[in-house]
Amino acid sequence: MDPRLERIVRQTFRKAGRQWAESKRAYQEGQSGGVPDALPVDEEGRAKLVCRRYAERRAVAIDDEGRPSCFDADHPDCQGCAEDVRAGVVETW
Repeated sequence: MDPRLERIVRQTFRKAGRQWAESKRAYQEGQSGGVPDALPVDEEGRAKLVCRRYAERRAVAIDDEGRPSCFDADHPDCQGCAEDVRAGVVETW
């Protein structure tokens, strides 16, 4: 293969790889972009959620990463709840 052609092909593939990585990062940041503004809140600014784990109404603070203050990283219901909060589809009251 011609060295110039090989260099052009390598550069093109590297550029495409960098663009793909940047797009993937931007998509992930967009998906986990914090807490949606549409969640109902109480007088103190806490989100009104229905707890998946205990099936009860709760008013909880939400951190910048979309996790309720009662979040337990080891429990699958809590993980699902945090994902739903970030997506804006969590059950509320």
